[in-house]
Amino acid sequence: MRTAWVALSALMPVALSAQPADDDVERRVDELLARMTVEEKVGQLTQVGAFPGMDPEGTIRRAGAGSVLWLTDTERFNALQKIAVEETRLGIPVLFALDVIHGYETIFPVPLAMAASWDTDLYERAQAVAAREARAVGLHWTFGPMLDIARDARWGRMVEGAGEDPYLGSAMAAAQVRGFQGAYPGSPGHLIACAKHFAGYGAPDGGRDYESVYIPESQLHNVYLPPFRAAVDAGVGSLMSAYMDLNDVPATASHFLLREVLREEWGFEGFVVSDAFGVANLVVQGFAADGADAAVRALEAGTNFDMASDTFGRHLAAAASDGRIPAGLLDEAVRPILAAKLRMGLFESPYTDASAAAAVLEDPAHRELARIAARRSMVLLRNEGGALPLSRDEGPIAVIGPVADSPVDMEGSWTVFNHVPSAVTILQGIRDAVGTGVGVIHAPGPQIKRGSPSMFERFNPHLRREDQSPEDAEAAFQEALAAARAAKLVVMVLGETSQMSGEAASRASLDLPGRQQELLEAVAALGKPLVMVLVNGRPMTITWAAENVPAILEAWQPGSEAGHAVADVLFGDANPGGKLPVTFPRAAAHAPLYYAHNLSHQPEGSPNYQPRYWDGSHAPLYPFGYGLSYTSFEYSSPTVAPESVAVGGTATVSVEVRNAGEVAGDEVVQLYVHQRAGSASRPVRELKGFERVTLEPGETRTVSFELGPEELRYWSTAHGDWIQDAAAFEVWVGGDSTTENRAELTVTE
Repeated sequence: MRTAWVALSALMPVALSAQPADDDVERRVDELLARMTVEEKVGQLTQVGAFPGMDPEGTIRRAGAGSVLWLTDTERFNALQKIAVEETRLGIPVLFALDVIHGYETIFPVPLAMAASWDTDLYERAQAVAAREARAVGLHWTFGPMLDIARDARWGRMVEGAGEDPYLGSAMAAAQVRGFQGAYPGSPGHLIACAKHFAGYGAPDGGRDYESVYIPESQLHNVYLPPFRAAVDAGVGSLMSAYMDLNDVPATASHFLLREVLREEWGFEGFVVSDAFGVANLVVQGFAADGADAAVRALEAGTNFDMASDTFGRHLAAAASDGRIPAGLLDEAVRPILAAKLRMGLFESPYTDASAAAAVLEDPAHRELARIAARRSMVLLRNEGGALPLSRDEGPIAVIGPVADSPVDMEGSWTVFNHVPSAVTILQGIRDAVGTGVGVIHAPGPQIKRGSPSMFERFNPHLRREDQSPEDAEAAFQEALAAARAAKLVVMVLGETSQMSGEAASRASLDLPGRQQELLEAVAALGKPLVMVLVNGRPMTITWAAENVPAILEAWQPGSEAGHAVADVLFGDANPGGKLPVTFPRAAAHAPLYYAHNLSHQPEGSPNYQPRYWDGSHAPLYPFGYGLSYTSFEYSSPTVAPESVAVGGTATVSVEVRNAGEVAGDEVVQLYVHQRAGSASRPVRELKGFERVTLEPGETRTVSFELGPEELRYWSTAHGDWIQDAAAFEVWVGGDSTTENRAELTVTE
């Protein structure tokens, strides 16, 4: 097994300066604010778009700008910065921002895949590489991480987050903030991170992107807010408000979210940016009467930056002059933006050395880490009869499927604008792995395409797909069958294109799109050894495959080193150890489906239990936390010491894990709890701890977790606060959310 790690220190530049002192930053901010006009302050609250037809140069010259977004050109960065620094009265530099979600030049697995690694150290390293590359070309601020908990697989943006669980999501949130920002805000080679979309965006009606969201108070605090709180506690520099209405109030103008929760309860001192055109959209949403009303209400609620709509720019100065904005509100909004620019060192070093970027972008250590990340993200869903790993000596191998040789689909959704796909495809990875001695046949089969175009096709020609006639599709179908007949082994690479998940990419169906299911069944009927590799950005309803295909590897959208990483796993150079961060339903109609639900009055397994759907099982196809390995693991019964603690006390849960197989492998040890009774009904299970461990054959290791008030408390609507009950708890430790390996803990008054 390949277990080499890329040292984080090898990926980071030598520190250029020390962290600026807070009092020095505050003094300089005060000095600037004292010199600024109202118009200049409004300029700092304006984020200017740089798409064709927009005029960032003119905006900066008129009164300066806080930020410019949607650019990747270092020369343009420097030209715009020169205007800000040398042609405006105060010379306040600009922050350049972009969505760097899972890589800049080196593309890592999509965030849902990274969550499947259950490896926070890995995620921190990956986002440090993304930050290093982005900073090298001149960016200062990324619109990531995306922290929306998502329990409905129909929602396309599930791909950008960590899945369904707040505990796992919180751990991944903090890791990403550390990776993007480094040891402190302004760390050399790092970016300002932006936790988005605040808050509840991942729970829209019907899984339809942008729709309204209705979340009860207890669920909001217990499920949807914790990852954002984790990001704030990790020092995140900014947050992005969400587009949608949360309980009938647009998040961009939510005093509850942006002031009561974020600033007053959590003590956040950074800045909040709207989503694109979000301030202007307050009028579209029927919340604000007009642009002036939208500007005032967004600012009063706590929005610092107006992204690209120029609503602040057109209305706030007048609102300040006629008293619609309270005295001091502009200064309050501008202050954290100026502080961020000072901490980033932009006043001292506003420009980027374009000649130095190439060495960073071409660093081979980045691609090596991307390969490691892709391997550790993959989840083995099925392996009947030890079908995997494959032998390199047996062929020919047919590699079939519409995404098998597509670099853009390996990289997945939300690569940066103007990025040219350079991923190793799965076809190429298999060819590289077997060499010239074993024949590899390729046939894509019928193409797959969205029923409606992705809006991102306008910005990236690599995403566009030509229509295929029915006649050409049938010819491709038959060509794929012929390739399978000619092979000894078939690897079918099926799933979604990169733009079938992501923003504005919700789906009513979770089935394999196009004719992929038909082709899979036809190939399986040939009786050849068959492996299915899934390339996708969300759970898919692969019920037939789960019963009829011997081996299924969930590869997600694996990034730049996709093909090499998939081949590493298929041929046994790496042992898959990923676990699902989200439940796989049997049908899209079952969504939202998640493990941490409450008990009903007729729980599953009770004498009078009736299936929730009379026409089929609603049980998950694959549960949260699930994943197989090329080895097997045995668990001892967990111990809890002490078995009884008082409220506020801490118990230690320990378990021995043994590799009972013949090869080294990784296991993600997972801790779940259930409170049996208390002030409120609690979910049947909740994740409260995890650790990914590597064990040699026959090796046993003791893994321990702490259960204290932080893990055992919950938000109570009745109390309007976080509480911990004196109660009995069931405790499980095992390899997924269905483990029956249990113990008990009692919490007393």
